[in-house]
Amino acid sequence: MSLKMWGRIGLVTGMLSFVLCGAALAKEPVRIGLTTSLSGTFAPQGEEVQRGVEFAIEQANKNGGVDGRKVEYQLNDDESTPAGARSGMEKCARAGYNLMIGPIASSMSLAIAQNLERWDAIYFVILSKANKLTGEACTPRMFRINPSDSMDLAMMTKWLKTIDEKKFAILAADYAWGHDSAEFFKKTAGAMGKEVEAELFVPMGNKDFAPYIAQLSASGAEAVWVALVGRDIIAFAKQAEEFGLKDKMRLIGHAFIFNFVVNVTESATENVWGNIGYSASIQTEKNKEFVAAWKEKYDREPTENEGQAYNGAQVILAGVKLAGSVKPVDVAKALSGATIDTIFGPAVMRPEDHQLLLPNYIGQVKKVGDQYKVVVEESFDPSIIPPPSTDCHMGEIK
Repeated sequence: MSLKMWGRIGLVTGMLSFVLCGAALAKEPVRIGLTTSLSGTFAPQGEEVQRGVEFAIEQANKNGGVDGRKVEYQLNDDESTPAGARSGMEKCARAGYNLMIGPIASSMSLAIAQNLERWDAIYFVILSKANKLTGEACTPRMFRINPSDSMDLAMMTKWLKTIDEKKFAILAADYAWGHDSAEFFKKTAGAMGKEVEAELFVPMGNKDFAPYIAQLSASGAEAVWVALVGRDIIAFAKQAEEFGLKDKMRLIGHAFIFNFVVNVTESATENVWGNIGYSASIQTEKNKEFVAAWKEKYDREPTENEGQAYNGAQVILAGVKLAGSVKPVDVAKALSGATIDTIFGPAVMRPEDHQLLLPNYIGQVKKVGDQYKVVVEESFDPSIIPPPSTDCHMGEIK
């Protein structure tokens, strides 16, 4: 065989090797199913969730992807309903976007949890707080990245011991999470010798809080525990100021003092206390880097919902890297029991119920310069987190 022929064979062999090598390096992309509230009661929060997740994906792709994989996502609107959340996530699953994130309300997360095995998907809860999600409804295909009701109440119990008020009222949304919040607060207050003078439940989407404010004013309570959702929080805050409720009693919010609320209510939320799921002031290196990058793009600090959504997306990407795979079962196995480097610091994904063990924060709305801001007053480390619920029977992922 001539040298010329050998040269041609060598060239073809080299090209074939290059093609095969390139094919081996072309890894399957990370496909995230993002379904959140772009309309309806939770739309203000949904828009923030979308920004937070998209920012994490954008960052990852700018840095070459995750484990050599491009990150892609599909976006759907859940219309602020459980049926919409289930439908949106089913669309994601059918298209192969089965690493799921985005819904806000606990009722939506509960609807999704029931379908994860059928969809061959895993779901990352970022804002839903109902204890059922890591209790009786727990599943090896679901991970909660945000604090649960029981984590919030463990923190609030310590804080409630420091305030003088003895008589309370409760104003909560009339759906699963609102009732859970009310029940746990009532038990917590009772165990401390404090009294609950009134319990009021408000239909979601209510715009007229005058009748409820009148009942609160007449209840004899010195403070009110408020557990409302979405735009309802804004309506209540404005009317509570208008009718002088703030001057009569302390307002304590459960998932209440969000940035999107404070930005449009301003003085109406001044001095309102509550739990804080995320703050740009958290002093970890990872959070400082996140805040700096966010400010460079948006010329402002990330909000509480944006920070928690970003953190949730980061946990998905960390799971892919740990697993060396995008298969939901592999990612779930890799994350269960893992220690993850988050914007809150290193955090353990508790294997018994898939609750991420995070620090928690309490604070109030203050006027800082010419702006009203949510200010962290005290932080609580994960040592106060209650043990896993005995109602959770995790089982093996299938």
